[in-house]
Amino acid sequence: MRRKLVSFTLLLIDAAIIAIVAYLALFIRFEGKIASAYLTLLCRYLPVMLVILLVTFGLFGLYNRMWRYASIGELLGIVAAVTVGSVLNFIMMLASAASLPRSFYIISWFLNILFVGGSRLCIRVIAEMRLIPEQGQARVLIVGAGDSGFMVAREIQQRHQATKRIVGFTDDSVYKRGQRLLGFKVLGSSNDLKRLVTEYRVDETIIAIPSLSGSQLTKIIRDCRESGCQVKIMPGLEELINGKSTVEQLRAVNLEDLLRREPVKLDLDKLAGYLQGKRILVTGAGGSIGSELCRQLVRFKPECLVLLGKGENSIYEIEQELHSKYPDLPLKPVIADVRDRLRIRSVFSQFRPQVVFHAAAHKHVPLMELQPEEAVQNNIFGTKNVAEAAHSFDSEIFVMISTDKAVNPSSVMGATKRVAEQVIQSINMVSKTKFVAVRFGNVLGSRGSVVPLFQKQIAAGGPVTVTHPEMKRYFMTIPEAVQLVLEAGAMAQGGEVFVLDMGEPVKIVDMACTLIELAGLRPYKDIEIKFTGLRPGEKLFEELLSAEEGTTATSHEKIFVANLEGIDPKKLEQGLAQLMQSRFAQETKRILAELVPTYSGYQPDETYGIPETDSNVSEVVPLRGLVAAGRNYKQK
Repeated sequence: MRRKLVSFTLLLIDAAIIAIVAYLALFIRFEGKIASAYLTLLCRYLPVMLVILLVTFGLFGLYNRMWRYASIGELLGIVAAVTVGSVLNFIMMLASAASLPRSFYIISWFLNILFVGGSRLCIRVIAEMRLIPEQGQARVLIVGAGDSGFMVAREIQQRHQATKRIVGFTDDSVYKRGQRLLGFKVLGSSNDLKRLVTEYRVDETIIAIPSLSGSQLTKIIRDCRESGCQVKIMPGLEELINGKSTVEQLRAVNLEDLLRREPVKLDLDKLAGYLQGKRILVTGAGGSIGSELCRQLVRFKPECLVLLGKGENSIYEIEQELHSKYPDLPLKPVIADVRDRLRIRSVFSQFRPQVVFHAAAHKHVPLMELQPEEAVQNNIFGTKNVAEAAHSFDSEIFVMISTDKAVNPSSVMGATKRVAEQVIQSINMVSKTKFVAVRFGNVLGSRGSVVPLFQKQIAAGGPVTVTHPEMKRYFMTIPEAVQLVLEAGAMAQGGEVFVLDMGEPVKIVDMACTLIELAGLRPYKDIEIKFTGLRPGEKLFEELLSAEEGTTATSHEKIFVANLEGIDPKKLEQGLAQLMQSRFAQETKRILAELVPTYSGYQPDETYGIPETDSNVSEVVPLRGLVAAGRNYKQK
């Protein structure tokens, strides 16, 4: 009903405009001295002219548009409608042998566009220039007066006018200061945020600069939080390009935004050369890294993709996810344990994978300290089983996912990953398969990482537990890490340990404070931060390379090759044989220390006891004695 009333009102306004314009056109043509004959003729034909123009306006949709959101498209519609109506009126007058001056039609055409367009513009001006916002409208400040800021402002005007009111922009360009975009003024730079939020009573700040660095973003967020306004962000360029997000999907700032790095430049031709049309196997395919590997590998249309993992639920989930997006791609879900040598060989015999990505591993540092034998069996012998199968069945490339904790390891997990690197380097010496490893640090969002833990603690009201105020870690996003792993695989010559550029390390306590602020709370006030001390196997700083190693640059700016010492295959073989026989933690650590001289987690004077399994056992026996006793028993 309201819409019909608005349309009828506009029709009456247009009728009045057409009548006034007809008189004005004659008035202008004759400079105020209109002959009575022309006035009589105009009065006779004016009703017909009105009908023709109004019907034409209706046919061009001038009465079913939302003029409060009028733009160039609506203006062009008015020009077209007035032009067609004026031409029809001219033809009608010629057909009736009426003799109004031809300049009358040109002047009335121009005036009709001016006044009809002006009436529609008034509707938009009235809607947008209200000084007092409607109840429930949030006052919005947009950071960035470029193309992205323009798109965000247009989106708010067209779809969110009822809930948001733009107060202006900020931009660091001195040339834009004081200028207007879509009628809204550039009020200052990002350094003025605190003042502008207070002065204009801003409720919400929208960051519309996709290329903003993490440090700049952190400063903007901190200024906004301290001023008491909410912060939202436009999706990043990578999200927009990949179609994962659209401009209208403004969202809360997350930790990945604050760690923004330059997008990874992929050599798609190289990647396609070793992935497209190939049989590819991914171990640990249900894990954080393994599942993202699968998501990115399917883009290269492999002949088949084997999803191997021990957890049935995680394998089922990634298989269903990929099948829904790529129903024609042959996916082969396989439930298998990499420690089962015969089962792994059976899988390789069945699928004959040409490219292998080995992501299966135990990665939790404190847990592996408590059961080093499990870390050895999974990280070392699991890798050995998969690598030997790749060699036996003539795979072309084998890429192992390693870790920065393999450098000067202080933990069992790090030491086992370093031995796993040695294993594939040793096999590479005698194999046609190209074996390489890729080292990188922590990834945001991975299972068992610190970020989900912090988020749960914040949601529970705290405290947030941090092991040490000076602890630092390298971080990157899972998609970035996986993209660089794929790129490293394309560079493989055999035997390399690639190291990814992780940027600058981040203090864990700073990350905790940031997550608390992103939740709209204040660190140490709303949420307590408690320092609990280093856990077994942890160290304050992780290294991507030990001092004696160094790196060599590659063709990719974010990928380097570690200059590692040569592998002694005989020593490695002897150490692996000892590890296979070891069943006690201290003995396992001793052997790891022999294989990895920089491993600092072994203390020779420690003893390790076992639970009593017999009532006659009444004392804790040192590990060396237990091992010796076990060997003597076997000999008997």
